[in-house]
Amino acid sequence: MCGIVGIFNIHEQTPELRQKALGMSRKIRHRGPDWSGIYSGPRAILCHERLSIVDPESGKQPLFSPDMKQVLAVNGEIYNHLDIRHDNAVSGNYDYQTGSDCEVILALYRQWKEAGAHPDALPKLIERLSGIFAFALYDVDNDSFLIARDPIGVIPLYIGYDPDGRVYVASELKALEGQCDHYEPFLPGHYYWSGDPGQKRYYKRPWMDNITRSKDELSYGQAVEEVRISLMDAVKRQLMSDVPYGVLLSGGLDSSVISAIAEKFAGKRIEDGGSTPAWWPRLHSFAVGLKGAPDLEKARLVAEHIGTVHHEINYTIQEGLDAIRDVIYFIETYDVTTVRASTPMYLLARVIRSMGIKMVLSGEGADEIFGGYLYFHKAPSPEEFHKETVRKLSKLYQYDCLRANKSLAAWGVEGRVPFLDKEFLDIAMSMPPAYKMCPGKTIEKKVVRDAFSDVLPEEVAWRQKEQFSDGVGYSWIDTLKQITASAVSDEQMAHAAERFPINPPRNKEEYYYRSIFAEHFPSDSAALSVPSVPSVACSTAEALAWDASFKGMNEPSGRAVRDVHE
Repeated sequence: MCGIVGIFNIHEQTPELRQKALGMSRKIRHRGPDWSGIYSGPRAILCHERLSIVDPESGKQPLFSPDMKQVLAVNGEIYNHLDIRHDNAVSGNYDYQTGSDCEVILALYRQWKEAGAHPDALPKLIERLSGIFAFALYDVDNDSFLIARDPIGVIPLYIGYDPDGRVYVASELKALEGQCDHYEPFLPGHYYWSGDPGQKRYYKRPWMDNITRSKDELSYGQAVEEVRISLMDAVKRQLMSDVPYGVLLSGGLDSSVISAIAEKFAGKRIEDGGSTPAWWPRLHSFAVGLKGAPDLEKARLVAEHIGTVHHEINYTIQEGLDAIRDVIYFIETYDVTTVRASTPMYLLARVIRSMGIKMVLSGEGADEIFGGYLYFHKAPSPEEFHKETVRKLSKLYQYDCLRANKSLAAWGVEGRVPFLDKEFLDIAMSMPPAYKMCPGKTIEKKVVRDAFSDVLPEEVAWRQKEQFSDGVGYSWIDTLKQITASAVSDEQMAHAAERFPINPPRNKEEYYYRSIFAEHFPSDSAALSVPSVPSVACSTAEALAWDASFKGMNEPSGRAVRDVHE
C-alpha cells in the first residue's frame, strides 16, 4: 500500500508549487513510510510515499521508462505482472529497469503509444491489469497524463481541480483538502486521459446489466466447484510478496475461508512459481475484539484447525472511544457502520505492523457477491437478489473497501481482498443467482460453505452471519449509541440540517461522527464524498422495499433483521 499525489496542467512551475506538492504528500506518509519520491517537471509533479511489498531493493517510485519520457506513480499491486513481463508483444521492446510489479504499466503504455495511441484502445490497456491499483502516469513527450483506478475501488483515489485549470490526484482526501476548488472520489473501474478529459469507464461486464443471464445451464454442484477452484487461485495470486504477511481472521466464514486457503499455499514462494520455500514459512493470523466477543472464540477454533500462529488482540471500550477521533481522520468518512467497524480494525493494524508484518489478506467482498447480509433473506426473487449484489459491489469503495484499506494504511499495512479478485468476480457473479439465495431459514452464502466446509471446523463453516462491528462485541455498538446519545442534544438534532445542509445526520450517532469529520475536513467536497442513505443491516436504500418491517428503519447493525436464525 502506498500513497500518491499528482498535479497536472501546470502552467508555470515554481519552488512554491513543488513545496505544496511535498506538503500534500506528507499528509499521507502513513500509507508509505518506507520511502518518499518525487518527479517535478515543467508541467507536472508526481509524489510517492512507498510501502515496499514487492522488490524492496529497486522498486522505489516514481518509476521511469528507460528513456525517462514516461513517469509513473502507483498505489497497489499488479498480480499478473509476470505474465505481462513474459508477453513478448508487450515487453519485447521494453527494457525493464526494476523488479517492481507496477513497471508493467509503463510497458503496456509504451506498447499502446507505439501502436498509434488510439484513445479507444485505452480500456483494453488497463483491462490487461489484474490487481488492486490506482495510478497516475505522465508522458513528458507530449505533455499528457493517464489516471486509472481498479475495477471495484479496493485502492482509494480522489481527483480535484483548481481555478487555474490544474488537475490533482491523491490517495486520500486529506491531501486535497484546502488545496483544490473542488474534489471528488475517482470512480472505480474508470480512467482519465488528458487527451479526452473526463472519467470514462473501462471495466464492463455482462453481469452488471442487472439481468439473470449467463451460465443458466450450470448445475449447483458445478457452481460450488467453480467457486472452490477460482477462489483458491485468487488467494494464491495475492500471496505475491517479498515481505512478511498475515491474514485477518475474524472467526466468520469469509475470513476463515481465506485464512485456510492461504495456509495451504504459505509454505512456498509465489513469485518463483512455488519452486522454493517461503521466506517467512509460518502464517500468522490476527483477531480483534472485546474480551468474550463471539468472533474471538471462533477465530481461535479456526486458527487451531488450520495451524496458523494466532494472535488475539483485546481492546477495551474506552480504548475504542479514545481512538474514534483519529479513526475518522484516517478513514475519512462519517458513515456510522464504517466508523463502528473501523475502530477495532485500526487498533489491530497497529499491532500487526509492530510485529513486522506489512501485508494481510482479508475476507471483504463475499457478503456483497453472495448475499451474505441477513437482509438478503428477504429478497423477493433471483432477479432482485442479483440486482442488489450488483448495487452492493458498485458501492463497496465507499464502505468496506474504504474501511479495510484506510484502517490498515493508517499504520502502513496493506490489505488484499481475494473475494474481489477480477477473475473470481466474473465466475461468482455469472452463476445463477438462485444458487446464492437464502429464503426462509436457509443459511446465507451456502455455495461458499459447501465449497469449503471440509477445511473448516463445522461450527464455523455453518455459522450465521455476524457483521464485523457486531462480532467484535455487541457492547461496543451499544456503548457507542449511549455515548453519542448523551453527547448530542435534542436541540442540536433539531437544527442538524442547518449546521450540516449536505447530508444532514439522521440520528445522534451520525451527528457525533459528522461533527468530528467536519473538524478534520470542513469543505463541501469532503461532505459530498461520503454517502448518506438509510440502511437496514447494511442494505442499499433500494432493498428497504423488500420487507414492510424495514419501513422507517435506519439501523446498519445485523441485529436489525430478526427471526432469521436464532
